[in-house]
Formats: sequence, C-alpha cells, structure tokens
Amino acid sequence: MRYPIITIGREHGSGGRLIAKQLAANLNIPLYDKKLIDMIAKDSGFAEETIERAQEKKTGSFLYNLYFSMNNLPISDQIFIAQSKVIKKVASEGPCVIVGRCADYVLRDRQDVLNVFVYAPVKDRIHRVQEVYGEISENPESFLKNCDKRRSSYYNFFTDLTWGDPHNHHLMINSNLGLEKAAKIIADIAQGEGR
Repeated sequence: MRYPIITIGREHGSGGRLIAKQLAANLNIPLYDKKLIDMIAKDSGFAEETIERAQEKKTGSFLYNLYFSMNNLPISDQIFIAQSKVIKKVASEGPCVIVGRCADYVLRDRQDVLNVFVYAPVKDRIHRVQEVYGEISENPESFLKNCDKRRSSYYNFFTDLTWGDPHNHHLMINSNLGLEKAAKIIADIAQGEGR
C-alpha cells in the first residue's frame, strides 16, 4: 500500500467518521477514533472524561496557563503530548485510519501518511447531525459553526496551522459524493491506484 496510514480531518456532520469506518473496513485495517481516548487514558493516567473535555479545546485562561507554566504544563498540553505519543505508536504498528486529534500534524514527518479532510454543504451536514447522529438544536447552523470553531481553535492552537486548509492535506473530499464512494476514492489513492 502506498499510504498505509490515513488521517481523516472533518467538519462536524460531514460524515468523516462514517467514511473512516467504511474505509477501515474496506482496507481491513484498524480504525482509531474514540478508541484513542481509552489508549491515551491508559498511557497517561488521565481519566477518559478529562481527555474528552480537553479534546477540541485550546489551553484554558491566561491565569490558569501562567500558574501551570510556573509549576507544570497545562493539562490540555499534557493530554496533547500523550495523544501524540499514542498516535505515533499506533502508526508505527502498521496500517490504520486515524480520525481527528491533529493526527495529520503529529505524523507530518512520515512519508507514508495520506492526509484527508472531509467537508460537506451545510444543509447536508444539518440533515446528518439531526437524522443520523440525533443531535437536535434550535439553531442547527449555529450549532455546526460552534462545533467547527472548537475544532478549528484546538487544531490551530496546537499545530500553528489552519484547520481545513487544503495545503495541509493531500485530499479534500466532499462527502456529498456519497460516503461509500468517498471511502472508495480514498482507498484507491491509499493503495496507489489511479496514479
């Protein structure tokens, strides 16, 4: 396989996680998404709830950071370091699909990684979060913007890059093509087909 490690960044509601699941099944390789939280907890000693709260959030307030900078790293930074260690470990163990968690940045020095970003039109994302994910909101467009803003802030803070920027990815794919078709396109590229 040309790219045995595949990272999937995604807009909330784009179906990126579903595409990653289908992709991993198509290629018969492990999928690391929520499973990473358990692995990070075991490796770092942090509770899973603490890790989940720290995900997609940048470091806290200035006073909080000032206090910890004199004593220790902020918890969010410690979790990012532990997360990076786990991501590098699973990538070193063999082919896999990794969803989110700045994996594209963490693995940036590897030549065998395919970095993908999944996006979709807002109306399709609203439909998916309501009908598939069961996330109900009075203002679904604002809900999506807030979810993406949290992801963007977290990614931009820890990577010094811009979340969703096509220059950070090998492939940007609109899930409006269909989730199975998107997974197939990504698999074909990962396997080196269609070069």
